[in-house]
Amino acid sequence: MSLKPLIKRIAPAWVVSGYHFCLAYLAAFWYGFPSKEMVVIGVTGTKGKTSTCNFIGSCLSAGGYEVGLLSTANIKIGQKEFLNNFHMTMPGRFSLQRLLFQMVQAGCKMCVIETSSEGIKQFRHKGIIYDILVFTNLSPEHLPSHDGSFEKYKEAKGRVFAELNKGQKKVVGGIEIKKMIVANYDDSQKDYFLSFPVDHKATYGLGEGADFQAHNIKAGPSGVDFQVKEASFHLDVLGEFNVYNALPAIVLAEVCGIAVTQVQRGLEQVRVIPGRMEKIEMGQSFTVLVDYAHEGRSMNAALDAARKIVLKGAKVIVLLGAEGGGRDKNKRSQMGEVAGAKADYVVASNVDPYDDPPEEIIEDIVLAAEKAGKVRNKNLFAIEDRREGIVKALSLANKGDIVMITGKGAEQSMIIRGKSFSWDDRMVVREGLDKLRLGA
Repeated sequence: MSLKPLIKRIAPAWVVSGYHFCLAYLAAFWYGFPSKEMVVIGVTGTKGKTSTCNFIGSCLSAGGYEVGLLSTANIKIGQKEFLNNFHMTMPGRFSLQRLLFQMVQAGCKMCVIETSSEGIKQFRHKGIIYDILVFTNLSPEHLPSHDGSFEKYKEAKGRVFAELNKGQKKVVGGIEIKKMIVANYDDSQKDYFLSFPVDHKATYGLGEGADFQAHNIKAGPSGVDFQVKEASFHLDVLGEFNVYNALPAIVLAEVCGIAVTQVQRGLEQVRVIPGRMEKIEMGQSFTVLVDYAHEGRSMNAALDAARKIVLKGAKVIVLLGAEGGGRDKNKRSQMGEVAGAKADYVVASNVDPYDDPPEEIIEDIVLAAEKAGKVRNKNLFAIEDRREGIVKALSLANKGDIVMITGKGAEQSMIIRGKSFSWDDRMVVREGLDKLRLGA
């Protein structure tokens, strides 16, 4: 065992928390509290945070703002964009504050930060002065990190909302920035996140009662079309669920005075979100999508999206796995059951087992898929090596089929038995397609 996990195990919880808290403020102080110089928009919830961040960032850019963005998948500093190599949504405090400082140096006046419950628990949000918070949705996830309690998980996210109105009011570009909460009206937990006092609140959703309600939704192989109020919008990315991810951008664009035509352009310019329903094209006769789906609800949404666009008589093939390292074990069976019911072929493989036995994680998924009707070694395969698993999933595909490689998205590493290995699903898929093409 390395020194860091050992210290965490033997040190009292209050010592570890105090260390995280002090380090966060020290990092902010070191870099001169860069968040004071920008309008900071935090996006939190269980699903869709990365896509929501990218839609918001694109619409703000289309409206003429220089934007910084920090998400699980990608990081933008003005005109520069690169993948998030930290293997965590919110990087370490000094890395995080350094990125914010670089955004200020690049002239960014807007900053969008994907804000995770784990990051909040470890006080990584401290020293960041938020102005606007977006709540996407909430479902059981990361519960072992919160004593197995959904309420504690919710309250962890709620901390940043509770602190929002206490933060200083900024003046950016000569304008005083009002504190605001934007919440998914259709989520059962919305009232909790809307209960915190701020200057302004707005809701979005598909149901009656939302301030910004999407309607006339049409999803197909070329993207998604929908309307909000009298305006029509098009998304180039696949999946009806992305309407939920795009709506906060429409809300915030109106607040910022961005014209509808600019918002339309901003949404359409999001053609690829790294590892989020990302198409991999190598001239093959079937569709390959790399997606981050890593729990029951997101797996369900991803497979529903695939079912809506797959050709009649064609197959949906999914590769999936689940993280170890103290993550919620219940999601293994949830994902296995969904995959078993909604995909024609299922391949269970590694994601990030950490120190947990990979074969146990995979077996939990396989057993659930069997209960949903799949038959081992016929339309259900357990392949621990993820590279081999990806090749197997691709080899099962024929013309018109859809292959979904899920669980990691654009993550740049994989952790097996405590060791980190360089990894990119998209690169491995390309290698696999090339191998199949050459008949190797």
